[in-house]
Amino acid sequence: MTIAEAAKHLAARDFTATELAAAHNDAIAALNPRLNAYITTTPELALTQAKAADARIAAGTAQPLTGIPLAIKDLFCTAGVRTTAASKILAPFIPPYESHVTQNLLDAGVVYLGKANLDEFAMGSSNITSGYGPVENPWKRAGSDAKLVPGGSSGGSAAAVAARLAMGATGTDTGGSIRQPAAFTGIAGIKPTYGRCSRFGIIAFASSLDQAGPMARTVEDCAILLGAMAGFDARDSTSANRPVPDYRAAVTRGVKGLAIGIPAEYRMDGMSPEIAALWDKGISWLRDQGAEIIDISLPHTKYGLAVYYIVAPAEASSNLARYDGVRFGARVHGEDLIDMYERTRAAGFGAEVKRRIMIGTYVLSAGYYDAYYLRAQKIRALILRDFTDAFTRVDAILTPTAPSAAFGLGEKMDDPVTMYLNDVFTVPAPLAGVPAMSIPAGLNAEGLPLGLQIIGRHFDEETVFAVAGALEHAAGFTAKPALRAA
Repeated sequence: MTIAEAAKHLAARDFTATELAAAHNDAIAALNPRLNAYITTTPELALTQAKAADARIAAGTAQPLTGIPLAIKDLFCTAGVRTTAASKILAPFIPPYESHVTQNLLDAGVVYLGKANLDEFAMGSSNITSGYGPVENPWKRAGSDAKLVPGGSSGGSAAAVAARLAMGATGTDTGGSIRQPAAFTGIAGIKPTYGRCSRFGIIAFASSLDQAGPMARTVEDCAILLGAMAGFDARDSTSANRPVPDYRAAVTRGVKGLAIGIPAEYRMDGMSPEIAALWDKGISWLRDQGAEIIDISLPHTKYGLAVYYIVAPAEASSNLARYDGVRFGARVHGEDLIDMYERTRAAGFGAEVKRRIMIGTYVLSAGYYDAYYLRAQKIRALILRDFTDAFTRVDAILTPTAPSAAFGLGEKMDDPVTMYLNDVFTVPAPLAGVPAMSIPAGLNAEGLPLGLQIIGRHFDEETVFAVAGALEHAAGFTAKPALRAA
């Protein structure tokens, strides 16, 4: 079932929220040992929250998400529930407070199934950098039993939704960490406009890029989730004080009369012919439904990855300085304060996190700040200008989500630069702060899902949902992974 369908069945008393939660608990117990989608499971909490949801339904005070079981990315602080950011340095951390986004979801009556696995501190595109082991994609190549990555950093959230271990999930997107794993696992996911969802209570990676968003099996479900997650929060200085539209109504609005931009720069050398063919098919679907297709240029796209891998590590270097073994999290004792810092961080941080801290510290250091960080910020402004100029001519932009389908565990692990190239289509949107969504649109020759990306104007998620809904309807994507227990 989708979230929308489950809500109808709950309202009709076809089954209870408690039964729905118990069924998901059973599925997690059977499949999570294989997939490792959850770091921490909360079956007792789920049943307690489900009983409360049943009471709300009986009292006639239910909302669209009341009783819906979700996975919460283990980057969102959850009061009384361990929150690790998939790092050993936060292994013992139990927050005394709730993030704004998850509090909004609790107020809407959702049920917590557990905390979903991710790349450590959200740094990665494959979910292989987690301190608690890699996540396995529930999909398999046709005729092969090789384990595939689910994408990252929100790979645990994506795998849980795709494997039916949750009806939806929270994710965060810094350079593509909602959209790329959504594409790899055959689900939908949206990164809203920067500032649409509060960052309060979300463990920071790169503060000027991080943005929470929903992941689910349909565009409508994402719209329902985002409607609950979004909203102003005075505790976040970057939170936008704007009303939250009816995203669900926008899904069926259609695309007739809309202008859809096709950026020339996204047709890159070496792009998979299957990705290019799917993109062309998406263009035809929108044209057939009354949209006008316009060729556009985003000339600074080619600098996106370079800018991202300067700005994001620089901000990470600053944000991760707080993990010192003194105030919270793990501590490794040393001979003095400096020795304790060094031992704690050496034991607590994984290789990718250390790599990005080193890169970030380097580009912020004396003599290099102007040459790298300041120049990257100037080019970031040009990337934003490209989008601003394009949106004077078009209502939305259509591109592929990722340059390939899901790849095998271990296939690209030895080359960090190759790993970084997975973000080539997704990093421009967060650099500009614009909303972007991935929807599943087809399968490749090996039977793996491929995604299309819709990019919209600032705070115009409604048009993104309208285009995504039209593409989803045309694609008719119903494929599911073949699941089996460990």
